[in-house]
Amino acid sequence: MIRRHVMGIFNDEDRTIDAIKALKESAFPIKKVHSPIPSHKLMDAMGVRKSLLGYFTLMGGIAGFFIGFFLAMYTSVQWNLIVSGKPIVALVPFFIVGFECTILFGVLGNVIGLLTLSRLPRYKNLQQYDERLSGNHFGIVAECEEGQQENLTRFFEEKGAETKRVYIY
Repeated sequence: MIRRHVMGIFNDEDRTIDAIKALKESAFPIKKVHSPIPSHKLMDAMGVRKSLLGYFTLMGGIAGFFIGFFLAMYTSVQWNLIVSGKPIVALVPFFIVGFECTILFGVLGNVIGLLTLSRLPRYKNLQQYDERLSGNHFGIVAECEEGQQENLTRFFEEKGAETKRVYIY
């Protein structure tokens, strides 16, 4: 079965949210939503779950602390210099190295998580993007069967949107 896509372009956030709620109750699934601004109202209307990016940062930070701590400990043990009877493995200075590596690896984990979760780089379907969606318009791309394009177009127009047929492959 061939699937077609129609984009509804709205100039008001509230109309976009109403259209999302109505699309959830209809037979037309939502494929994408474009917003020029971060909007908690849109996220709530779509039911978007919380991002996993924080876990990447947390895992990077934990790994960084232990790597830094054990790197400092390993280096100290390899040199084996006893100074004034002090212990070779002194915890306080090693915590400083562990802290610094926590920050470094936390940032690296965050960047890796950002690139992984956002699936960057993504060049597919750039020719279908409408420049107004970066300014002050909101866009919803919905999917329908081949004979239902007119119904989906009429649905968007009843909600106060301009429509545009897009081809996603």
